[in-house]
Amino acid sequence: MAHPPGTASTIIPCLRYRNAHVAIDWLCDAFGFQRQAVYADERTVLHAQLTFAGGMVMLGSADNESEWGRHTVQPDEVDGRETQSCCVVVEAIDEHYAKAKAAGAEIVIDIADQEYGGRGYACRDIEGHLWWFGSYDPWQAHDNDAGDATA
Repeated sequence: MAHPPGTASTIIPCLRYRNAHVAIDWLCDAFGFQRQAVYADERTVLHAQLTFAGGMVMLGSADNESEWGRHTVQPDEVDGRETQSCCVVVEAIDEHYAKAKAAGAEIVIDIADQEYGGRGYACRDIEGHLWWFGSYDPWQAHDNDAGDATA
């Protein structure tokens, strides 16, 4: 299947937040996301699409009543552990790191050069979701010193 025009990936991470309205503002201010669409009322974000360069995350308000909500938990309900996280490719990674840190992102892996290429860091957002930001772009051609990278 070909990628849709103007996109780098057909896989879009989805997150839930207890206070999704505040989270949207924070993700835009701290990480540089842009609102593409937000479907909400005063209390609940039913669905939001935030973009960053050629990527996107979708999010909504956390609940325990909906069919989807009954299958998810928030990071603070499982001691901050995650089974998934978002990885965002950023060109100006040092500036991004400084902005996120100044906005209160909890840095859990400090910024550093990576053995496989690029530079990156990991942090938690205001509700504890784990994020990786790095300059390594897996979509770009690169040397594969490790041989076949297939799983």
